[in-house]
Amino acid sequence: MNLEFNKNEDAYKQLIAQLQHKTKKVKLGGGEKKIEAQHVKGKLTARERIDYLIDNPKDFVEIGAFVGEGMYAEQGGCPSGGVVVGIAHVQGRQCVVVANDATVKAGAWFPITAKKNLRAQEIAMENRLPIIYLVDSAGVFLPMQNEIFPDKEHFGRQFRNNAMMSSMGIVQVAAIMGSCVAGGAYLPIMSDEAMIVDKTGTIFLAGSYLVKAAIGETIDNETLGGAATHCEISGVTDNKYDTDQDCLDAIKRIFDKIGDYNKAGFNREQPKKPKLDEKEIYGLLPVDRVKPYEMREIIKRMTDDSEFDEYKSDYGQSIVCGYARVEGWAVGIVANQRTVVKNKKGEMQMGGVIYSDSADKAARFIMNCNQRKIPLVFLHDVSGFMVGSKAEHGGIIKDGAKMVNAMANSVVPKFTFILGNSYGAGNYAMCGKAYDPRLIYAWPTSQLAVMSGASASKTLLQIKVSSMKAQGLEVSEEEQKKFLAEITDKYNEELSPYYAASRLWVDGVIDPLETRKIISVGIEAADHAPIERPFNVGVIQT
Repeated sequence: MNLEFNKNEDAYKQLIAQLQHKTKKVKLGGGEKKIEAQHVKGKLTARERIDYLIDNPKDFVEIGAFVGEGMYAEQGGCPSGGVVVGIAHVQGRQCVVVANDATVKAGAWFPITAKKNLRAQEIAMENRLPIIYLVDSAGVFLPMQNEIFPDKEHFGRQFRNNAMMSSMGIVQVAAIMGSCVAGGAYLPIMSDEAMIVDKTGTIFLAGSYLVKAAIGETIDNETLGGAATHCEISGVTDNKYDTDQDCLDAIKRIFDKIGDYNKAGFNREQPKKPKLDEKEIYGLLPVDRVKPYEMREIIKRMTDDSEFDEYKSDYGQSIVCGYARVEGWAVGIVANQRTVVKNKKGEMQMGGVIYSDSADKAARFIMNCNQRKIPLVFLHDVSGFMVGSKAEHGGIIKDGAKMVNAMANSVVPKFTFILGNSYGAGNYAMCGKAYDPRLIYAWPTSQLAVMSGASASKTLLQIKVSSMKAQGLEVSEEEQKKFLAEITDKYNEELSPYYAASRLWVDGVIDPLETRKIISVGIEAADHAPIERPFNVGVIQT
């Protein structure tokens, strides 16, 4: 291997070490003291409950591990949004699991918690997956109630989703394993089955303090809404259990008896590992976002047997399209090429830029995958669409619109991975979050923004300097350099994949070697939801 490969590999391994450190920290939730406090009460933590419940903790695909990172500093932070979410198997049956983390502000709901819970329900609804709620929450975080209570995508939307999922025939099972207060009490009771842990689980619309304040009644929480009350008197909950483990065992017994599901019918053969070494991705992918590389070499380290049947390989070369298998599943891959290419007209095309011919090719390929019922995988390293008079006169907007239309109207499931740059309209065309990918993850080298850091910083500096001059203020070259450094630092922070993950613009930041697993788990989930809508692009520019 050459020197450049070794430099890339060393730099990437440092990024992986950083990812592992951040992951280890976030898994502690509210910290070791809070974890110990849970244990003293005889309770498992959210992650311990999930590990006990699911068939194999190593197969757990987490959604939103870094949600809330760097947010709510004045309130003491909200690791993972105070809730653990992921896709797993319980008794061989794939499902979504949602567990409130009581070590983080007693499991209270911050604005980002609502967004994450709704994402979990969205995944269950899109893929017709059963969903399990492990409830242990103090309810809405009251100091921020105005940001979580009344709007369409706020707290109340989850109960609407409960009702919608029930009507769709999606199995919902809830376990009350701690507090379950106020509006949050509707979630488990709108599920198919609601169980409760004796002496630690409580559920009520108003706790004892609020009852005293509202109607003057003096009563303790256990008598008001404990397991005995709701299993023996009100009938609100179905069964009570002595311990967390007993309750989780009962969920396993429920899932052991669920009938089979109707399948979408995506093609799968016996999985094979890539022939080429997957770990070589670390050396092939430059950490420097400006440097070129050959995307086909990355793809061949992700596909079964390193096979890739390319579509229109000599046309529209700035996007690579082709058919492959990942863990046995048939997939269609749409990826940005990062080398400089020369088309047959003798024109040079920059890597990572979408030109008219590549947009035209990608649109046609996406249509073919829909025709053949093949899931789509998008690999981002895109700077955007080509600009300038030549591109505009050649109809770049028309061809770009064709690609966006075909991708947006796709009925096959879409999965998105951001390897490097994901800027501007390029993010949209390559199935960014706004275009409903079933799952979307970022590699540690990724950057998401409307444009690159260098371009944005210089533009923002020009705006600032012009504004100051308009006010009659002179700006020295030294001041301009200082402003540029400040603007660049702020913008680069916002480019980070962790910034995107904290806000759930992506479902997480992953080691590239996890990509194959996530694609496989995602298609297995999508196979639960037969395609019911015909593929139709409507009016399309030709």
